[in-house]
Amino acid sequence: MIYPDNFENKIKFDRIRQLLSRYCRGEMGRELVAGISMSVREEKIREWLEETAEFMRILQAEEFPGNSYADARPFLHRIRLEGLFLEIPELIALKSSLESLYAIIRFFNGKSERYPVLTGKAGNIRIFPYVLQRLDAILSKYGTIRDNASPELAEIRKQMQKKQAGISRRMQSLLQQAQAEGWAEKESAVSIRDGRMVIPVPSAYKRRINGIVHDESATGKTAYIEPAEIVETNNEIRELQLEEKREITRILRKFSDDIRPYIDDLIPGYDFLAYVDFIQAKAQFSQSINAIVPLFGSRPELLWFEARHPLLYLAFRGTEKQLVPLRIEINEEQRIIVISGPNAGGKSVCLQTAGLLQYMFQCGLPVPVGEASKFGIFTKILIDIGDEQSIENDLSTYSSHLINMKNFLRYGDRDSLILIDEFGTGTEPMLGGAIAEAILHRLNDLEAKGVITTHYTNLKHVASSTPGIENGAMLYDNHRMMPLFELQIGKPGSSFAFEIARKIGLPKDILDEAAGQIGEGHINYDKNLKDIARDKRYWEEKRKKIRENEKRLDEVVEKYSHELNEAARLRKEIIREAKAEAETMLAEANKTIENTIREIKEGQANKEKTRELRKQLEAEKERLLAGAEEEERIRHKMEKIRERESGKKERKSAPAGSVSNEKKTPEAPLAKGDYVKLPNEAIGEILEIKEKNAVIALGNIRTQVALEKLQRVSANQARKQAQAFRTNSAFREEVSRKRLTFKPDIDVRGMRGEEALQKVTDLIDEAVMLDVKQLRVLHGTGTGALRQMIRQYLGTNPIVGQYADEQLQLGGAGITVIRLDI
Repeated sequence: MIYPDNFENKIKFDRIRQLLSRYCRGEMGRELVAGISMSVREEKIREWLEETAEFMRILQAEEFPGNSYADARPFLHRIRLEGLFLEIPELIALKSSLESLYAIIRFFNGKSERYPVLTGKAGNIRIFPYVLQRLDAILSKYGTIRDNASPELAEIRKQMQKKQAGISRRMQSLLQQAQAEGWAEKESAVSIRDGRMVIPVPSAYKRRINGIVHDESATGKTAYIEPAEIVETNNEIRELQLEEKREITRILRKFSDDIRPYIDDLIPGYDFLAYVDFIQAKAQFSQSINAIVPLFGSRPELLWFEARHPLLYLAFRGTEKQLVPLRIEINEEQRIIVISGPNAGGKSVCLQTAGLLQYMFQCGLPVPVGEASKFGIFTKILIDIGDEQSIENDLSTYSSHLINMKNFLRYGDRDSLILIDEFGTGTEPMLGGAIAEAILHRLNDLEAKGVITTHYTNLKHVASSTPGIENGAMLYDNHRMMPLFELQIGKPGSSFAFEIARKIGLPKDILDEAAGQIGEGHINYDKNLKDIARDKRYWEEKRKKIRENEKRLDEVVEKYSHELNEAARLRKEIIREAKAEAETMLAEANKTIENTIREIKEGQANKEKTRELRKQLEAEKERLLAGAEEEERIRHKMEKIRERESGKKERKSAPAGSVSNEKKTPEAPLAKGDYVKLPNEAIGEILEIKEKNAVIALGNIRTQVALEKLQRVSANQARKQAQAFRTNSAFREEVSRKRLTFKPDIDVRGMRGEEALQKVTDLIDEAVMLDVKQLRVLHGTGTGALRQMIRQYLGTNPIVGQYADEQLQLGGAGITVIRLDI
């Protein structure tokens, strides 16, 4: 039950109907939109919401077929009578709508797991390919009757074309002759009048041409003449046209007779087509307002987070205005909320939002709320908002309010949702406040649920002292003198009447006189409310900043802990690999030397044989030293790590001002074949020494460097640097290969929670490796559980800088956009 009769106009649901109708593609869908009504049955509401949620998933992920939703039911019912037949436009509408219907049914084949509700309804529809085949045989793709629709029609049109071609040639010849004689204009051409070919001739020459005048121009200066010699042929063509019309009528009558037995089976298909149009309109509208299918139960209660008025959401979209979401809770312990606050502070919008969203939900429409929100089901929704005064019915504003109150007390119960705006106004404040207080007590005794707005102080006192009734305040910034449009449950709000009057510019002496009349106690009560609101906002801001700082600190600590652990792991790995490489190289070198010595002994010091073995030994030496550059890089990195660690230990253990007395052992001078490090950290081999300079080989490059700038390194270090260079090259090649195949977006719909989280984790790891900073995760809307799980994980990942919904036109809440802090 809803009350009053114009309930939908009061909560602006009539505007919602209009928006839904715009998304419908045919009249059948608009008829269903006009028939939307509230349900109190949980299973019915669940079915409505599930089918809409399924279509929202279709719109996000797939291309839905079907462009024609023409209603063929009226003319199908008409041809039930023998002798009546379908006209050509009706035939076209029937063909296009049946094609859409069959395409939609094919779309749902085999998709019962993804779209169980819609697939179940589509499975009940019978299709008749014979009907569509007959239509294809009769109609062309241009919407005309085919020449081969019947052999008789083909013959008639063939004769017509033949005769028209002959007439066209003869008419062109006669026109040219008339132009040569000066009886017709040079620019004139053959025209058609009453279905017959004619020549336009100036009226002064119309008797020069033997024929029939069929028409004249508006000015009377031009006559349209059919030459006498082609009149007979035109008559024959006219007879063929009439014969063609009779044959087309016979074809249409025959087709209507053929499909008459199928009419009763075709009608349910059009009911389904209307249903699909209606559901897709609901889904598209829901996406436009960023709505979801919320959690709900049968109990008459509600818990809403981030609830938004859909019409305000659409009005503010694309503007600088911000829509402040609503948080409200109504249950058995907190049945009625009394909202107070300043004028134009959002009280009425809050009340209307509550009524509109609850009504939309019970009409089977997704609602624009946060994912954690929960809805209940009310058997009655009653509202008193606006002015219902009527001169004709002798109703004043207050009388209309009292009539509404009488009906609220009559119909109100624990399953009712009652919405009252400006409770008690319209009469003398003391008397109106007393009556309102008594009504409020009675509604509370009935255990009715509701939202009430008021400015009356006595109602605020009742709410603060009566179990089941709770105060609510629309917040106001008294520093900037502007409303915040934010509802806060648990305390009453101030009307800020004096502040608003002062802002508008009312004289100070008038405000002082008013303050004196109202009394010190009332002024202090209002002042205390403002102070409480100000202090609470201050401490909430402080608490919010502390939480943010703590979160950032935790992220930084976690990040540096991870980096330190990774550095320790890398150090151990480098040392382990270096030791293994050194042991391998040493074993190979020893083996080569032993083999060489044994072969020299076996060859009894043959010079040629010895020379050959020395060459082999030198080749093995060059192979072992080929990785010198990489070895040195790793050695340098290890030395830095050791220096850093030893520096830390020395700073902790060494006393201040202590100086090392350790003496360095003098080094031997550099010579040909030594490995040295250059100032740029590169490592090469000395080929030649020229006084104070040395010729250095760096791979295939030779360079000359001063001896004083060189530092001796071991052959092992040179090999390590070369090995590291090869390793880095392989790593760079692997990264380049991954970059070519990497995609910054994934689809996790249909996956289980753990599987989806693993996919997201792998995506972030690869993005960090490839330095990709923005990712997209397609999870769909559905119940919102998967989206919430993914976002909880993202909130704990220190690499994730921020995450949010995708733009509405690109997927909205069904896609999470991730920006990495790398």
